[in-house]
Amino acid sequence: MYDNLPLPLRITAAMLAAFLCAAFVTPSVAALAMRVNAVDLPGEARRVNRRAVPRLGGVAILMGFFASALVFLPPRAALGGVMRGALLIALMGFLDDCFSLRPPLKLAVQIVSAVLAWRSGARIEVVTALWGGARYVTLGPLSLPLTVGWLVICTNAMNLIDGLDGLAAGVAVIASLTMLLVAAAVSEGEIAVLLAALAGGCLGFLPYNRNPAKIFMGDVGAQTLGFLLGAAAMLGLFKTHAILTFLVPPLALGLPLGDTAFAFLRRALRRQNPLRPDRGHIHHMLLDLGLGQRKAVTLLYGVSALSGLLAVALTRTGDAARALAALTLSCAGAAACALIRKRMALRRRAS
Repeated sequence: MYDNLPLPLRITAAMLAAFLCAAFVTPSVAALAMRVNAVDLPGEARRVNRRAVPRLGGVAILMGFFASALVFLPPRAALGGVMRGALLIALMGFLDDCFSLRPPLKLAVQIVSAVLAWRSGARIEVVTALWGGARYVTLGPLSLPLTVGWLVICTNAMNLIDGLDGLAAGVAVIASLTMLLVAAAVSEGEIAVLLAALAGGCLGFLPYNRNPAKIFMGDVGAQTLGFLLGAAAMLGLFKTHAILTFLVPPLALGLPLGDTAFAFLRRALRRQNPLRPDRGHIHHMLLDLGLGQRKAVTLLYGVSALSGLLAVALTRTGDAARALAALTLSCAGAAACALIRKRMALRRRAS
């Protein structure tokens, strides 16, 4: 165990260890996926790959993450509950990548995993008030449903954006580094190390996942990453500092959470099953606008990075921080308006 090292050194070592482990085992995981026929085949309208690509790449990410976490994180009840929940999600994702499980069963496993984390003490139970009066608001009986809801939403949000080569892994890196910076700034050392291990595992996997991808992370990777990112925010950032509690985690995960909200709203308006996949996500829209996969992924990286910069800026005071936050919002708003105008123009031409 190296959990007594100085925090900057521990963060660096945890990220490097996870990176090396993931990079080393990914080719073997790809071979395993081909052997067990865990392969994404082209054909479905929502899929963009034009050839068979092995799934299960998330196994390599998680091997790097867990190996690093075991070495650089001290044993703690809440962290143990999160790890057990993540392992259960990973097992379910592995089986889904191999045998295609039904959505209700996957949702049930996600809820059980979230309850495991809650029972161990990883929970949302107190938030800081943004208004006058009492400094803290105790959630009481609402703690369990809010904790479970948050973790289930994060789990599915990362899975929903996993539609282009390198997108989910890159967004997970950006979100991890955003929350790592904030966690380190407010002395949440253990959370920072956990996020460093998560970012390192994704970085080790990314060279094999960028376009044209040699392997996809699959549900075993996307869902477990979402669960771990949601849990990391909940362990530290939700418990202290009003601005962190309410704004930093949603902003750090802004792209997947926004895409999830849009997907559920779109399906509800069309009276479709909200759990049924379709070809209406943000990355699909960018492809429909004529962007190639690499350009679309780069653009979405930029959106995620802007959201992360805003999250970091909101934890700082002073004119420089406020100017950075205003610039970030302005850039995001301008980009969104330009995208909407271009999409409307294309629709007018098509009609």
